[in-house]
Amino acid sequence: MKEGEVLKEANITEKTSITQPRWLTILRVALGLILFWKGITFIRDSSDLQLLLQRMSIGVVDKNSQVIAFIITYVNLLGGLFITVGLFTKTSSIIQIPILIGAVFFVNTKNGLNQSTGELILSAIVLVLLILFAIKGSGVLSADEYFRSYYKAGSEEGNTKKFFK
Repeated sequence: MKEGEVLKEANITEKTSITQPRWLTILRVALGLILFWKGITFIRDSSDLQLLLQRMSIGVVDKNSQVIAFIITYVNLLGGLFITVGLFTKTSSIIQIPILIGAVFFVNTKNGLNQSTGELILSAIVLVLLILFAIKGSGVLSADEYFRSYYKAGSEEGNTKKFFK
């Protein structure tokens, strides 16, 4: 990639973040808190998550349910934290999408719609929000935007002179 292409890509990211409505920030924070809360519930009772993974009846998942449960738990914790503060939001959302696809299509549908309708609806909403933030990004009120503007302030003429007098 050439330097002009990198700048063009950076400008597209900035325009997307700046034009994003502020109410999406509330949804992003709520999404992050939900994922963080699910990670905490998985830590509290990891045997439930392992049992859900074993019920999927997929050979690789059955044999490695303890390792996969550990990975899912900590990806939910870190991803939820990052999405809440708006740090690496696109990457965190993309990493979370396969987990939620598994939750919606394999776990919740096999448990039966009568038992876990609320859990299925919550998983579907979280999946849609993850896809939205994987496309849109973190927005103006986020750690990503803070660091992006902080980096610009250091490279522009006149902003750093006061620190180095």
